[in-house]
Amino acid sequence: MTPTRKRRLVLVALILLAVGIATVLTILALQQNMTYLYTPSEIIAGKVPADARIRIGGMVKENSVERGQSLTVGFVVTDGDGDMRVEYEGILPDLFREKQSVIATGSMQGEKFVATEVLAKHDENYIPRDVAEAMENAHRKHDVPESADKPTP
Repeated sequence: MTPTRKRRLVLVALILLAVGIATVLTILALQQNMTYLYTPSEIIAGKVPADARIRIGGMVKENSVERGQSLTVGFVVTDGDGDMRVEYEGILPDLFREKQSVIATGSMQGEKFVATEVLAKHDENYIPRDVAEAMENAHRKHDVPESADKPTP
C-alpha cells in the first residue's frame, strides 16, 4: 500500500469516526430533551416512566378548577376514560377554562401531576392532533372486548 493510500484511508476513517461521534452525541442530547405526551388513562395504567418529564393532554373537567392561595391552581384533566389531578403554580393562559383542551408539561408526584407549563387552545372544538390520537387509541383499547383479540376458528 502506498503512503498516499494510507493517508486517504486514515483520513476517511477519521471522518467516519467524527460523524459517528457527532451522531451519538446528537441522539443523546435529543433523548434528554424529549417530553412524551400521555393521556390520563395511560398514566393511570402505569405507562409512564418514574420521575420522567412528560406532557399530559386532554380536556379540563367541568367544575374541577380550584384556585388556591396566590397563583396555585388545581384542576382535573380527563380523556373520557380516566381523570388526572393537575396542580400548577403560575399564571394560566387567558384561554384556559373548563371543558377546554389543554396540554400540561411536568412530572408525576404521587397520585397527582405537578405542571411547570400549561397550554390551552382558544377554540372549544379544537383538540391537538396528538391528544386526539392518544384519546382515540385509549378509547379503542378500552372498548375492545377480550374475545376480539383471539382469532375465531
